[in-house]
Amino acid sequence: MWSRGIMNTTVRTFCSVKLKPAKSFGSSLAEIFNSKPSKHNYFGRSEKTGLFQVPELSTPLGFLQLQKECIAKTEELIQEATSSARTRKMVEIFDEMSDCLCRVADLAEFIRLAHPKREYSRAAEKACIAISEIVEQLNTNRKLYDNLKKSVSECDVTALTEVDKLVGELFLFDFEQNGIHLSEDLRKKVVMLNNTILNLGQQFVGGSDSPRIIKKSSIPTNIQHLFTCDNDNIIVSGLYVDSSNPITREIAYKIYYYPDQSQEILLENLITSRYDLAKICGFNSYSERALRGGTIDNTTDVMNFLETTSQNIREFSNFEFKHMSTMKKAENFSGELAVWDIPYYMAKAKRDWFQVTQDQYCPYFSLGACIEGLNVIFKNLYGISLVNSPILDGECWSNGVYKLAVEHETEGILGYIYCDFYERPGKQNQDCHFTIRGGKELCDGSYQIPVAVLMLNFRAPTWGTPSLLTPHNVDNLFHEMGHAMHSMLARTKYQHVTGTRCSTDFAEVPSVLMEYFAADPRILRLFARHYETNLPIPEEMLQRLCVSKKIFTACETRMQIFYSALDQLFHSEDPIKNNESVAEMQEKYYGLKYVPNTAWHLRFSHLVGYGAKYYSYLVSRSVAHSIWHNYFQSDPLDRKQGERYRRECLAYGGGKNPKKLVSDFLRMEASPKVFANSLITEISENHEIVRKFVDKYKIC
Repeated sequence: MWSRGIMNTTVRTFCSVKLKPAKSFGSSLAEIFNSKPSKHNYFGRSEKTGLFQVPELSTPLGFLQLQKECIAKTEELIQEATSSARTRKMVEIFDEMSDCLCRVADLAEFIRLAHPKREYSRAAEKACIAISEIVEQLNTNRKLYDNLKKSVSECDVTALTEVDKLVGELFLFDFEQNGIHLSEDLRKKVVMLNNTILNLGQQFVGGSDSPRIIKKSSIPTNIQHLFTCDNDNIIVSGLYVDSSNPITREIAYKIYYYPDQSQEILLENLITSRYDLAKICGFNSYSERALRGGTIDNTTDVMNFLETTSQNIREFSNFEFKHMSTMKKAENFSGELAVWDIPYYMAKAKRDWFQVTQDQYCPYFSLGACIEGLNVIFKNLYGISLVNSPILDGECWSNGVYKLAVEHETEGILGYIYCDFYERPGKQNQDCHFTIRGGKELCDGSYQIPVAVLMLNFRAPTWGTPSLLTPHNVDNLFHEMGHAMHSMLARTKYQHVTGTRCSTDFAEVPSVLMEYFAADPRILRLFARHYETNLPIPEEMLQRLCVSKKIFTACETRMQIFYSALDQLFHSEDPIKNNESVAEMQEKYYGLKYVPNTAWHLRFSHLVGYGAKYYSYLVSRSVAHSIWHNYFQSDPLDRKQGERYRRECLAYGGGKNPKKLVSDFLRMEASPKVFANSLITEISENHEIVRKFVDKYKIC
């Protein structure tokens, strides 16, 4: 019942009353983020606090106190929800209960992952387990469920708004995913299947990146030195996509993706368990269950979207594959273009045709310059500034963290973003956004200020050199900041649907949209300057970089379509379970031949986290492109369009049906055909841009 809220936490001491303007500490954002973190962002050392300014969390034992407070408050809210004399709407009580749980669970989950001290991560893990046990008890409380269902379907103490009904139905669906509406025997089966699915998924992900060990004698002696050797064995832990030798790439692909029987059994059992769970809960397939409430909300429409896009970009992808085949022949290598060649020639084209290398571009993208660029964008579009804020002793989990206040020119502080940007031992190597606290309307009319963390992995600045970002790093920074702005600018009644707590196929729209800003030369000119000379990036370099982001988009899209279609068919009414079907799907949707005796899908860990929803990236990209094309392409800093995007898209979070939200904002039907046409248009435009650039510079 609490699935949307359980990963996003409220922190009590960030007051929800109207705040004074954030205090800035003199230096520009560029200077601050180009310096060692402790130089500019740690102040007030005489004042001590706990993590995220929660006093109890000045020690690991504080998690236990937060648990006790959470349990007491939850019991109080249960009493209110089941009382015949209640005066509040059920959905309001439920949202407060969810918010109460999230105050502990989401903060604890983040600290479990991020804190370098073992005593903190252990205490946080115990808190996560304790809150999970409370949630399990709530999910079996039939009286709570019955009262909520009556409230949503019949009446409540006062009339329900559309938002009340939507959020109430989301809570009901979360309840029903745990089988509370079923007989006791079936409910026990649902609980068992949920646990089985969780365990199978963890095992499958754990085995998806394990290395392969083979005898050294099984590969040609002239390339043995290219692999990692351990006495008489070769260890293959990846695809060697950077190797200029196609034989090396081929051997690595065939070894790394050789079928693993244990992974195959895990995946088959996972798919079967998901299918059984869906059938018990009244769905025809797991896909039907997973797509409920999405921007595309049924399997037929997902497949229509994928089929239409695939058919209409085939000409473009064939053209791209032909170019890569020509590149392979130019290197005096015979044989057809194969799947193991694609990453290598895509990277080679960027390097050779467009001269896009890290050494050339990094000096123009210091972290400070990029943050300043984001600040300029947000000032122009939304009237908000990113303001460096003081960090108290004990507030953060690492000394290398910055804290930004998101301040509107008239509305004051809208939220806070903690920036954990630098590599450190033990830190997870994944760029991601965490909602630490979701926003919501409070009973006194004020608004609960959202708090988020952005976690990336850049090299820390030294005394002489700032952190310098690759073009890929810049894209990732803009992408994650798009998520953060979704969290900061949402203004929802309920925290259960705030910010990124929306359908999976809409959640990536704000982040993917920011990638379009990062690929626009008008935007990059605003901040791309050499960190030593302060000279702007040369215009030809800038154009090469932006065009390089548009090559081979058709074959990349077809690969994503293949993954998405396979994901749908794994979770369909008649799930596929053999390599023959995978081979047919690859040749149909990707366009390149399947390699016998390989099973790449047994390493496709997204089947666990995105079961039946992998298509979401393509839909989000389609919607983001439509927003960019219709509202920002002509002027990426248009305040009028920025305000409209804020008020009509970001502000809703998940508090409006995503299909209706997209339809209303784009003023067109949110249909598979419309989504497909957006991707087709983008790929066609990209081909034309690349063609003109290639003709102008005679580069290939």
